[in-house]
Amino acid sequence: MNAAKRREIFARLQAANPHPTTELEYETPFQLLIAVLLSAQATDKSVNIATRKFFPEHGTPQGLLALGEAGLADYIKTIGLYRTKAKNAIATCRLLLERHGGDVPQTREALEALPGVGRKTANVVLNTAFGQPTMAVDTHIFRVANRTGIAPGKNVLGVELKLEKFVPREYMQDAHHWLILQGRYVCVARKPKCPQCGISDLCEYKHKTPA
Repeated sequence: MNAAKRREIFARLQAANPHPTTELEYETPFQLLIAVLLSAQATDKSVNIATRKFFPEHGTPQGLLALGEAGLADYIKTIGLYRTKAKNAIATCRLLLERHGGDVPQTREALEALPGVGRKTANVVLNTAFGQPTMAVDTHIFRVANRTGIAPGKNVLGVELKLEKFVPREYMQDAHHWLILQGRYVCVARKPKCPQCGISDLCEYKHKTPA
């Protein structure tokens, strides 16, 4: 795919949704971090249902520590892997207080040093909470990048690095939100909604769904 076509794709995505953001509900960088940590192999909707119950009273590192691992697990037991996630979240709270004064760090390295926080989670927090032009590649972005031809790659890191290279700078801040939403609602896994897609004429997928 050439640079002009990529630029037009992101121009159209921006025109359709000028201010995209995560569908996770949060009020602080800490709450976003916890929500993203909980969202692994779970839907944003299921995470929001759970966090609405404990963020109001326990939405700080100190608040979650006071709640404790068992208390948090009880709130999130409708989410997959909830015991492991509760353990990691409480351990993360402890480290945030010990190492960072309770604040969420603003570097990938420091974030990835927290329990349960991988590269994708770190990139989401850096982008959404702190405005850094990172690319958090999940299954949706991986599929869209490969299927459209925007940034094909054999693995998540490969796609991330290609997107960082190929996405025009002026679109980089919001690019991962546009691509996630595209994959979640239009370029879906089993039967992409090509007739409803605003970039289908630019997409290089060879097996487009007919109208």
